[in-house]
Amino acid sequence: MRLVAIPNTDLAVSAICLGTANLGSGVDAEASFALLDAYLERGGNFLDTAQVYANWLPIEESVSEKTIGRWLKSRGHRERVVLATKGGHPNLKTMHVPRLSPKEVASDLEGSLRRLGVERIDLYWLHRDDPARPAGEVIEMLHGFTAAGKIRYYGCSNWRAARIVEAQAYAKAHGLAGFVGDQMMWSLAAPEPAALSDKTMVPMDQALWRYHRETGLAAIPYSSQAGGWLQKAAAGGARARPAYDTADNHARLAAAQRLAAETGWTLTQIALGYLLSQPFVTVPIVGCKSLAQLDDSLSAAEVRLTGDQVRSLNLGR
Repeated sequence: MRLVAIPNTDLAVSAICLGTANLGSGVDAEASFALLDAYLERGGNFLDTAQVYANWLPIEESVSEKTIGRWLKSRGHRERVVLATKGGHPNLKTMHVPRLSPKEVASDLEGSLRRLGVERIDLYWLHRDDPARPAGEVIEMLHGFTAAGKIRYYGCSNWRAARIVEAQAYAKAHGLAGFVGDQMMWSLAAPEPAALSDKTMVPMDQALWRYHRETGLAAIPYSSQAGGWLQKAAAGGARARPAYDTADNHARLAAAQRLAAETGWTLTQIALGYLLSQPFVTVPIVGCKSLAQLDDSLSAAEVRLTGDQVRSLNLGR
């Protein structure tokens, strides 16, 4: 698989990142190991997990990180993997209360290092923001983790454009590295924000897109296939994900189907190719529960849309 350089780092990551929220939970340990093995065999090297995965289930805490840690120990593949995880997520019962103090994030980070069985994390994401906390304090905290050798680089997830601007300005003024990437909710099918059950998630919007285009900050989008909405809608099952069941998305689906007929690409290839064809580095995260889903997603790694093709899918944006 093609490797992509994340700007302002020495990280070269596979064009498609493997999301691991289901490992050890929706996918059992044996199948999880098989997925991870297959991803590496197909040229992948970029794993994304989080302290909170899948703590919403009544099972082993932080089971995704633990599963990856067990796999790394079993296979000895640490040097072949760019390992990313996230901390600073609110407690699931009090999602309106941020958890971004140095003490809370340090606790999450130490737990992740222990569960993953590594001395340092390649890319550490803050899973949510705390708009009441000065962005400079957050940057200083992350710089401290870097200076201590616990993380190599850091980024943000679910931050609004204005807050990223604040954080990056502080980092530049103080000679610090700043964020090297941003995770947002982004796919060809755009969710209706009011219909999202978790109001702390931040979908890609025009202000955020313009910021990435102007600065070149890497985008690492999650929900990159909208939970398979395009495929489900094409098969008549769109109502399974009501946040995406909008007139604009049905128009995008029709445009994607026309493009599929013209090019021979699948809807998966078009959806991920749309993200891979942006004017800044974009590495979609894909969540797979089976080898068939993995192969389907990875088939998009080399797909590139022309500017006209991207514009044909940008209906309602």
